[in-house]
Amino acid sequence: MPRLSEVVDLIHGWYPPATADAWDAVGLVSGDPAGDEVGRVLLAVDPAPVVAEEAAAWGADLLVVHHPLFLAGVHGVAATTPKGRTLHTLTRSGCALLTAHTNADQAVGGVSEAMAKALGLTGIAPLVPAAGLPTDKLTVYVPVADADRVRDALAGAGAGRIGDYEAASFSTSGQGRFRPLEGAAPAVGEVGRAEVVEEERVEVVLSRALRGAVISALLATHPYEEPAYDVVELGDPGCAATGTGRIGEVQPTTLRGFAEQVSAALPTTAHGVRVAGDPERDVRRVALCGGAGDFLLDTVRATDADVYVTSDLRHHPASEFLEHDGPALVDVAHWAAEWTWLPVLRDRLAVALGDTVETRVSTIVTDPWQFRT
Repeated sequence: MPRLSEVVDLIHGWYPPATADAWDAVGLVSGDPAGDEVGRVLLAVDPAPVVAEEAAAWGADLLVVHHPLFLAGVHGVAATTPKGRTLHTLTRSGCALLTAHTNADQAVGGVSEAMAKALGLTGIAPLVPAAGLPTDKLTVYVPVADADRVRDALAGAGAGRIGDYEAASFSTSGQGRFRPLEGAAPAVGEVGRAEVVEEERVEVVLSRALRGAVISALLATHPYEEPAYDVVELGDPGCAATGTGRIGEVQPTTLRGFAEQVSAALPTTAHGVRVAGDPERDVRRVALCGGAGDFLLDTVRATDADVYVTSDLRHHPASEFLEHDGPALVDVAHWAAEWTWLPVLRDRLAVALGDTVETRVSTIVTDPWQFRT
């Protein structure tokens, strides 16, 4: 069986904690990364006491949830509180707890994307693309004989990593000219005499966070006493694959027909599916956000979406949104929308870990609303 640290690293690779919102609390909540082994993983939306009891009864070694157990500060975790009972139940049964919240919302294979696929959307793209990591471009001029060595050093420091590629660079040939002055110790030429050297212009991109390390590697490897180089900060291209919410197409239908598709695709809850708009309006383009999404209403209104699907819409924002004669609204249970991510994560774990780990999706409905009258 893999160690807990291996499973945590795997999930964090898909949903990096660094991409979580600043207010969020994600990552490993309890468990010994180095000492615990994982043979069974239970997946759920909420770390509710009833879910902890399910994990303990099944013999889970790890419970992965979407919502944090401790989002706000606490002064104790006594079993006399619901959060304390959850933690004590898991700890006594030897089950670790891991949270993937806003870091899972925006990601490829994350909550909003899983919801979009569950609702049958195609041509899926982020509603608000995520900002790309700050990026630089470094250009340096190197004698031809030393160019490969310098390129290797830059790549070793992390430059030239683009998507699924590494050691990417571009080179052009030219001539470098200089005259060493008194006090210089030139690697090429003599003091006082003008030199012309066949050089290569080497260009690489790099994460801005690596700028210091890359420049240090350059200076340590370049043969010149005073190498010529420059660093340019690149504009943010955004990220086409990750971001907040999703937008895409469905087979042409009516708002009523689309709402029925939504109802059939999501787990049943007392909340059900609430709809605002003309039941017979055409629906082809759909915007959505897993979880509470009224913060995106202005963004959605500026798109060509026919309908916006999300959760926890409040009276006044929804009313004002509809007054603009824009997209229709479909409000679904928060728990049901985010539950669509769990089977996706289960399948990713199964592919990555094979038959060494057993996974299960909790079907306990932890949506707070129990019935309608």
